[in-house]
Amino acid sequence: MGSNNGAAKALAAILAWGATAMRTYLVVVDESPEAETALRFAARRAAKTAGSIRILALVPPAEFVQWGGVQATMEDEARQRAEALVTSAAGTLTEESGIRPSITVRQGDAVAVVRETLDEMPDVAALVLGAAASGHPGALVSHFAGADAGKLPCPIMVIPGGLSAEAIDRLS
Repeated sequence: MGSNNGAAKALAAILAWGATAMRTYLVVVDESPEAETALRFAARRAAKTAGSIRILALVPPAEFVQWGGVQATMEDEARQRAEALVTSAAGTLTEESGIRPSITVRQGDAVAVVRETLDEMPDVAALVLGAAASGHPGALVSHFAGADAGKLPCPIMVIPGGLSAEAIDRLS
């Protein structure tokens, strides 16, 4: 009888955690229109599920420049562009949905940075990526929806870049 009581308590704890746990949607943002589409979808989804948004802005690794000062300036400018982009996206998100996202800006290989971020954040409910409206869907979509799809710690949501705002609102 004691083991049944212990199992019941464990089940109750799991159910209580599930009822209070917040879903976090990780959205990778860059200057592409499909990133805006992914962010809009994630914001609407988070609002409907009482979730949260984490925006990840990627700063590409700087190419080696012989003069260290020039390279440092280039890296700093790239980081400033990424931070400005994310700040703008976060402001729009807050205005439209009332959700205040958390923001992360990281430098490095895009696939590796996304993977590391997912590994560090076990509360992420889904990786939300936007696919280009035409042509190649994008490097992250190709990688995470392709070769690495079965290794992700969470589902991936690929949002078609050709969706209208109305369609996104309806589908989310």
